[in-house]
Amino acid sequence: MKNRNIFDDEPIPNMKNKLSGFLLFILGFSTSNVALAQPNQQLTHDIFKELIEINTTNSVGNTTKAAEAMAARLRTAGFTDKDIFIGGPDPRKGNLVATLRGSGKRKPLLLLAHLDVVEALRGDWTTDPFKFEEIDGFYYARGSRDDKAMAAIFVANFVRYKQEGFVPDRDIILALTADEEGGDFNGVDWLLKNHKELINAEYALNEGGGGAEQEGKKISNNVQLSEKVFQSFRLEVKNRGGHSSQPRKDNAIYRMAHALDNLGKFDFPVNLNEGTRVFFERSSKIETGQLAEDMKGILLSPTPADVLARLSVFPNYNAMLRTTCVATMINGGHAENALPQTATAVVNCRILPGEDPDKIRETLVGVFADNTITVTAIKPAKPSPPSPMNPEVFGPIEKVTQQMWPGIPVVPTMSTGATDGAYLRKDGIPTYGVSGIFGDITDVRAHGKDERIGIKSFYEGQEFLYRLTKELSAKTSVKRDY
Repeated sequence: MKNRNIFDDEPIPNMKNKLSGFLLFILGFSTSNVALAQPNQQLTHDIFKELIEINTTNSVGNTTKAAEAMAARLRTAGFTDKDIFIGGPDPRKGNLVATLRGSGKRKPLLLLAHLDVVEALRGDWTTDPFKFEEIDGFYYARGSRDDKAMAAIFVANFVRYKQEGFVPDRDIILALTADEEGGDFNGVDWLLKNHKELINAEYALNEGGGGAEQEGKKISNNVQLSEKVFQSFRLEVKNRGGHSSQPRKDNAIYRMAHALDNLGKFDFPVNLNEGTRVFFERSSKIETGQLAEDMKGILLSPTPADVLARLSVFPNYNAMLRTTCVATMINGGHAENALPQTATAVVNCRILPGEDPDKIRETLVGVFADNTITVTAIKPAKPSPPSPMNPEVFGPIEKVTQQMWPGIPVVPTMSTGATDGAYLRKDGIPTYGVSGIFGDITDVRAHGKDERIGIKSFYEGQEFLYRLTKELSAKTSVKRDY
């Protein structure tokens, strides 16, 4: 996954665990703490280790091998061939779909995790990135956080449900897929186009959320409702060039630099959706001081200019407020003694859900203020709508969160990066990024050196997802109005 939530890139300043008197939607649930000793904890460990040590990178890895290994685990637990599908458009890029059969009273629930991981070089790591290591309370390995933890948890919980004889009131579908991190054979896209009947569901649980901790204290349990739309544009300006000893003012590099300078001074307008409004409202009750006041102020209409200015200073909050476009690549000229005949640049935009990529391009053309610069989309955008704050989903999330971590608020988020949830949302399957796996917001290592996951957090996340899946698959599920 890329940029899993708004906490990934920048530490949130002054975040405190000051939640006395702040229980969101008081539900009166049990406040007993979770016990880490689940019935199949050793099995979960073994599944996680096995999955980690199968290389699933795009370059040399094989998600088919990982899918087959997880299918073998499920068959041992009693799932039959009719419950299991393995397939894909490439021999190395297989996907696993498994189904726990229910009574059929409701449309299925989909549990999604991806099997592939980003590349990792042994020389860049302290440990071997493709060996499962337990060190000082953490599991280290590539994919330990993104996203083999959820994949292993879902498989282990499927085994546990089967052992318990649990019959849900809906089918529960598990999909473990390829090429979320990149590659030519995205598994969710392929399944939707070729076997939608296997994964068609009322809604899905996916990565993209997770618990936030700071200084060893839990802050919030985050639920991803939406993600920004990735769109890059190629800029190009042409010039007749000439000898560098006779410079002219219409230099192609100068034109490009001026256009990009205009972009650097420009901000798109604020545009909050349902999820981001609730994010700032709930976050204001966790924060203190001026930041808390500004989070309240951003919800006012019209928004006070000073509030917007202060909140926009923080890159993570600024990205939640508006579409952003930033220059990421530039190139120009062909010789040190010649005037440049061509200058090019790439501008990468992260567009808010619901905004039109073509309109964003038109805005950029106006900002650049130079009709000699062509602006072309590099690839078509893949927009997806936000998932609604469905009380049938958020009620159980609130309930299980309060059972396990009394007083910790559930906070909706919008990812500034991308997950496979975008494919599902675009195809009409609302998707909620939630895991119950907490991590330090000041030490994010997914995609980086020495990726790791806290052992206690991993098993807490397993218990959270075990309980949540049951809550979403029984008629007693809690519903709250939001």
